[in-house]
Amino acid sequence: MTSETTVQEAHAGEAKPTRRAELFAFLTLAVLIWPILAVGIVGGFGFLIWMSQIVLGPPGPPR
Repeated sequence: MTSETTVQEAHAGEAKPTRRAELFAFLTLAVLIWPILAVGIVGGFGFLIWMSQIVLGPPGPPR
């Protein structure tokens, strides 16, 4: 028994994803996960800038 037949046997029991399952996965990513992740990243970056300005002062040349 070679490793190639073992891999083929392992994949033989797996069902191929249906069109409906793939559409559901795509919509979940496109509508829920990526927008939430984008808002979180942009909001986190804005919060980081805000906190750095509280500690270090506003940007620009020193007075």
